[in-house]
Amino acid sequence: MATLTIRIPEGKADRLKTLAEQRGISVNKLMEELATMAIAEFDVESRFRLRAARGSASRGLAFLDELSAHYRQEKDSSSAPSSAPSSSPGFHDSAPSTFTPKEK
Repeated sequence: MATLTIRIPEGKADRLKTLAEQRGISVNKLMEELATMAIAEFDVESRFRLRAARGSASRGLAFLDELSAHYRQEKDSSSAPSSAPSSSPGFHDSAPSTFTPKEK
């Protein structure tokens, strides 16, 4: 395992100590977790950018159009008049979709 010394302002160091205490872990473990999150975020963005560079804008837009049409149909078929008070369900309140993209 490597040792890394960093310099940060006192106020930020104090807040990190408080955060670690709140989570019941050491500052070292907190920094390890934060580093893992930062690396994972970087990896995801790098993969996305690589895929975007290899991809086709027209295929991507066609896929988004197909996806929009699917969800528009799903919404239209599920909206039946009712005497119950109108309340919009949240995104995760509805049943999972059965969307499958068309193979090209």
